[in-house]
Amino acid sequence: MNNIIRVGTGYDAHPLVTGRRLVLGGVEIPFDKGLDGWSDADVLTHAIIDALLGAAALGDIGSHFPPGDPDYKNISSLMLLKRVKDKLAEKGWLIDNIDATVVAAQPKLKDFIDRMRQQLSRTLNIPVSQVSVKASTSNGLGFAGRGDGIAAQAVVLIKGEDK
Repeated sequence: MNNIIRVGTGYDAHPLVTGRRLVLGGVEIPFDKGLDGWSDADVLTHAIIDALLGAAALGDIGSHFPPGDPDYKNISSLMLLKRVKDKLAEKGWLIDNIDATVVAAQPKLKDFIDRMRQQLSRTLNIPVSQVSVKASTSNGLGFAGRGDGIAAQAVVLIKGEDK
């Protein structure tokens, strides 16, 4: 049997709106706005989900958890991430590492990064040393730089055996 290594990328973005809580990497961030979306709109977790599904050639987040489906209204994205981890495990894939970046002008995220990493590693049952989360302001450029929304991108490495 040969070991197979695959890489996946993911991206997500949502607008900031009043009246919603802000959740990133499963951590609630104190802020006067939150991300608009069907679930909790956690762009960081959504980007990781898409990267994992892509690496395993299993489609995208919308094909597994369609917006508009009442089962997913306001659901924690960590629950979706756990389901994706289980889908990968059923196919024989192990998560080796995650590298993700959140792009947001506000709020400042540096004090929450370690909690995000811990929450994601617990959900995926991998060591926190295999989960990297970074933040960027994009220096005022684009919708995220203007503070109109938040975006995230992720790269993942998964391993399996050629069966």
